[in-house]
Amino acid sequence: MARTSDRSIRIGGASGFWGDSAIATPQLLAVEGLDYLVYDYLAETTMAILARAKVKNPALGYAVDFVTDVIEPHLATALGRGVKIIANAGGLNPGACRDAIQRVAEAAGLQPRIAVVSGDDLLPAWTAGRLTTVRRLNSDEAIPEALLSMNAYVGARGIAEALAAGADIVITGRAVDSAVVVGAAAHAFGWSWRDWDRLAGATIAGHLIECGAQATGGLFTDWDRVPAWDNIGYPVIDVRDDGSCVLTKPSGTGGLIDPLAVSEQLLYEVGDPARYVMPDVVCDLSQVRVAWEEGRVGEAVKVSGMRGLPPTRDYKGNATWQDGFQIQVMMAIRGIDAPAKARTTAEALLKRTSRMMAEAGFGGYSATAVELLGCESLYGPHARALRTREVVLRIAARHPQAKALRFLQKECSSAGTSMAAGTRSTFSGRVDVQSLIRVLPFLVDKAEAPLVLSSPDGADTPLPSPEQGDTSTLSAAPTPEPAPPVPGDDLIEVPLVRVAVARSGDKGDDENIGVIARHPQWLPYLRQQMTTEAVRQYFSHLVAGAVERFEVPGLHALNFVLHAALGGGGVSSLRSDPLGKSFGQMLLDFPVRVPAAALQRAIDG
Repeated sequence: MARTSDRSIRIGGASGFWGDSAIATPQLLAVEGLDYLVYDYLAETTMAILARAKVKNPALGYAVDFVTDVIEPHLATALGRGVKIIANAGGLNPGACRDAIQRVAEAAGLQPRIAVVSGDDLLPAWTAGRLTTVRRLNSDEAIPEALLSMNAYVGARGIAEALAAGADIVITGRAVDSAVVVGAAAHAFGWSWRDWDRLAGATIAGHLIECGAQATGGLFTDWDRVPAWDNIGYPVIDVRDDGSCVLTKPSGTGGLIDPLAVSEQLLYEVGDPARYVMPDVVCDLSQVRVAWEEGRVGEAVKVSGMRGLPPTRDYKGNATWQDGFQIQVMMAIRGIDAPAKARTTAEALLKRTSRMMAEAGFGGYSATAVELLGCESLYGPHARALRTREVVLRIAARHPQAKALRFLQKECSSAGTSMAAGTRSTFSGRVDVQSLIRVLPFLVDKAEAPLVLSSPDGADTPLPSPEQGDTSTLSAAPTPEPAPPVPGDDLIEVPLVRVAVARSGDKGDDENIGVIARHPQWLPYLRQQMTTEAVRQYFSHLVAGAVERFEVPGLHALNFVLHAALGGGGVSSLRSDPLGKSFGQMLLDFPVRVPAAALQRAIDG
């Protein structure tokens, strides 16, 4: 059997999204003492993709790559080493995912014990009118009638129960990303589902590895310090019985173990760090501590100090529905004044096709977007003057009817001979018109989303309702007042990247940017100068809503949430960066003033 001690369990994070690298699973299966392999597949955009697939074929709707790229080539090894596999690869059809695994296993002469946790799919109950507590998140608008999918983001209890029933493989639908780790830890250590601090610790451990190699050097601000991207190590996390954890990676792999990289991932997409709301627990990260594990500098980072609060009565969920069609075309334009030629090309094509649509009896575009990739178009007023002679013109457009977008689909080709010299009008032939699947976040009372465990023995068992505690006397840990900046007149202006690292990501249409000081001495200067007003002004060309700032003293960090910043976010956005991954990179140019002498001492080491 795999090693499971009273002190810790060892978990490998083998997938951060549907499409992550195939190098992760064999790399992690070679790790000594591995107990669990966990896989996260289900981002909001992925749910939209699965909804499309299930509409075309009701037998689909799950992450088929999990079966073909993980189970088929590696199941025998995992079973032979006693490594349990947990994945939310079931998506919108966890039963079909289980059946596909079973067929592969039988063909290989294997007999894994497979369990399925279901009940997150609320569409049948919604269609039948049995849901009474559903309401949109941050909106009073009505929910569309013709939904393609509707799923609650459920927790870890079903996973723990499946492991207790002897499952070798646990498949879930839309369990939250960190549930695969929380379920394993709660089962291994026998935690109470009211042990809020330990559950918070396991949740943060799961959050650290839910994005795969993002915890081990991927997307790190100091990317040039990260070696061997071709063989980047995927995360290994030892979760301890007290809720703390230690992050490492497989020996002999690339990537980087570093407290700053871990801190970046800790703040990734968490919103308010003092109230990171998950199904099993509300996590308070404000006093979390990240440091080298004693005696293992350069090899292992310890994370501790998480505090848990009782969870809310609601599940968060997402629904999807079809809302028209969209198209995205790109062409390369080279030569003198390439940006001006690209802008003129876009104006001409949109004007021409608008006229053609009107003549054919169609209305105008629902929305359009024009970007000049290579000209820092997303930077807006912060773009640096570039006299580039090469640009990629990107035109995106939406319309309620697919036929209307055929005009733009066809007419773009004509630019190669009738518009700007140096134009290549297509990269890979005529692009497709795609259905627009929008994502709608909602809340629903947990009592209206009962979960069921289909055990390895074939029995279906209702799962207990999630625990809830009394929150009336509980609050997040107090945040100490940071020290003020040291007085002095030797301040110099430098870009933020000199004194901090940053990482960004989406929360629907909102943007989350974590900014972590490279040394505690810089935090007072960041706090003084990076006000909500200053950050709002810096991104004023992209942000339509308010900006919030949260203090994270334990990490010497600030966490910003920019509301209505992504043009709808995910598949609802026409931008080239709909998930906001570049916002942190743009903010690293934010000017801050710090003492020259202290900066020089930091440089000198």
